[in-house]
Amino acid sequence: KEWMLKVYFCFFSPQVLLLACAEDLECVPGFQQKVFYIEKPSEFTEDQLILNLKFDDCKGNNKLNFEVSNPDFTVELDGNLVALKNVSEAGRALFVHARSEHAEDMAEIFIVEANEKRGALKEILKLEGNLGIPRQKRAILTTPILIPENQRPPFPRLVGRVIRSEGTEGVKFRLSGKGVDQDPKGIFRINEMNGEVSVTRTLDREAIATYELEVEAVDMNGKTIDGPVRLDISVIDQNDNRPMFKEGPYIGHVMEGSATGTTVMRMTAFDADDASTDNALLRYNILKQTPTKPSPNMFYIDPEKGDIVTVVSPALLDRETMESPKYELVIEAKDMGGMDVGLTGTATATILIDDKNDHAPEFTKKEFQATVKEGVTGVIVNLTVGDRDDPATGAWRAVYSIINGNPGQSFEIHTNPQTNEGMLSVVKPLDYEISAFHTLLIKVENEDPLIPDIAYGPSSTATVQITVEDVNEGPVFHPNPMAVTKQENIPVGSVVLTVNATDPDTLQHQTIRYSVYKDPAGWLEINPTNGTVGTTAVLDRESPFVHNNVYTALFLAIDSGNPPATGTGTLHITLEDVNDNVPSLYPTLAKVCDDAKDLRVVVLGASDKDLHPNTDPFKFELSKQSGPEKLWRINRLNNTHAQVILLQNLKKANYNIPISVTDSGKPPLTNTTELRLQVCTCKKSKMDCSATDALHISLTLILLSLLSLFCKSCA
Repeated sequence: KEWMLKVYFCFFSPQVLLLACAEDLECVPGFQQKVFYIEKPSEFTEDQLILNLKFDDCKGNNKLNFEVSNPDFTVELDGNLVALKNVSEAGRALFVHARSEHAEDMAEIFIVEANEKRGALKEILKLEGNLGIPRQKRAILTTPILIPENQRPPFPRLVGRVIRSEGTEGVKFRLSGKGVDQDPKGIFRINEMNGEVSVTRTLDREAIATYELEVEAVDMNGKTIDGPVRLDISVIDQNDNRPMFKEGPYIGHVMEGSATGTTVMRMTAFDADDASTDNALLRYNILKQTPTKPSPNMFYIDPEKGDIVTVVSPALLDRETMESPKYELVIEAKDMGGMDVGLTGTATATILIDDKNDHAPEFTKKEFQATVKEGVTGVIVNLTVGDRDDPATGAWRAVYSIINGNPGQSFEIHTNPQTNEGMLSVVKPLDYEISAFHTLLIKVENEDPLIPDIAYGPSSTATVQITVEDVNEGPVFHPNPMAVTKQENIPVGSVVLTVNATDPDTLQHQTIRYSVYKDPAGWLEINPTNGTVGTTAVLDRESPFVHNNVYTALFLAIDSGNPPATGTGTLHITLEDVNDNVPSLYPTLAKVCDDAKDLRVVVLGASDKDLHPNTDPFKFELSKQSGPEKLWRINRLNNTHAQVILLQNLKKANYNIPISVTDSGKPPLTNTTELRLQVCTCKKSKMDCSATDALHISLTLILLSLLSLFCKSCA
């Protein structure tokens, strides 16, 4: 036990160890022990002596001043650390700052469980050189240096000393590492003759918390004699950073009627100070609540976790009775465990009371009236409802349904999204003669289901009484459209059909008169009393007013109402073909050279406006030729084409060749057409028809044209 006590004492009091081991060494200013571990008691009682902190500024400790990071403790002039009041929780660490005219130093006190203290000591002793305490004798002796951040000038300021046990005569100290000759350079320096270490500027723990330097002893020529030995410098945190809320905006939701203690949201602040100290130990508090009704304390915040929970009864958390469904809380985060000396930061938490469907929609009246004219569609009445729930939610939005009185599905009802009204519409025209009155039963519900203890009552249904007004409706043709088939060329005055129109106003006694509305070719007339349609001209299937063999006309039926109503009927007449068109021949002009070797003059084609079988196959014939000799002949190529061939070369002149073509109708129709043949002089591929009043045209082109016609005929 005695040996262990010595080791423990030596470890945490390296200066004393050095004095014991090297009594001839000079005084080292500062705390003689810099780190303390105190086993956590159940409570620190008022005026209780906790430990003694030995501080020596090597100048008599005149005007010595101690400062403790926790205001519940103080250090008396003799170095005794005592509690100012009964303290049950002192945080994880205390820092004691000692200062005099000649020296300044920092000691750190950890409050740990008993097993943590023993374990920490055991682990530390395993590490050789930890905190600069050698396990074997070294020429250069270093101790860790603790420097408070944010020190004020003047600088440089002495913070520690390096000692060489074998003396310093003819020896210089050299310091190196980050903060000396590495960026950030020049923060620390060492007196090369006596080993005093100084800091040259204010330190910021949040920028750099620790520095690992190396110390060497060199001769006058700069050759290393001892070392390098590690020198650790730690920057002691001060409470110089306020808590900050970085994750805003903070918006939470809670359902109305929620149980007391329901968690709404979590507020978390950040403190850049040392997380292992009270400088970053945060506590949360609600500074202000807006509005303050129905209770000024609607919510509570867990001081350690930052969880905001409800503290009022579910009955008070009623959105419909609140002044506003939105609450704003000013949340404060304070470091130093919430003590008065702590720094603070604030943020606003917005809490929205969400609506639940605890109110059924209700019609503003039990019965609605509507009037609609028969034959008309569209909205006839708007049904109004009231709902105390939030208009922005499905707990307020209405859904209407017709639950009785609509067997023919003539009515529909939809919700107006802006007003929440029910728009009742007629979608199938109503007939006054069938029913002059309709009674509908309408039900309204919400998009969201009601909560279990709320139900839809009688006020969620309403009756709509609908009166149908009689309108003078136009007569209706039966059938419409009307269709009939007739041969073209039927005699004028022939009956086409008799139309039939009835008046839907069966409760009124009205007469109907007929008239022609649209008759594009002027072929028809109608008896105004009985509706008989007859012809006033010959029906012609080949007329431009006939499309796809169908002629269309429109007729009117007009009743005797006041004012009269009109109905329109459509008549489609399908015309059957009659052989009433002679075939036509093309072309009617041909040219040939007087010395032509190919005497096939031209290919003729025939066409007929009639339909099969009143068209092809066509029969082609030459009329009787004048003179003793036959000069040409005609050969049939196919059903629609024939070829004219010269039997010999002819002199330059114009010749008229009469050709007759006959269709296949019964009886057949024949048409005779004269083909004008021009015989021209052809020299050097040029055709001269001047003597015959012919056009000058290339012989090559005429031959190509003839060849093309011939090929088409063959195809």
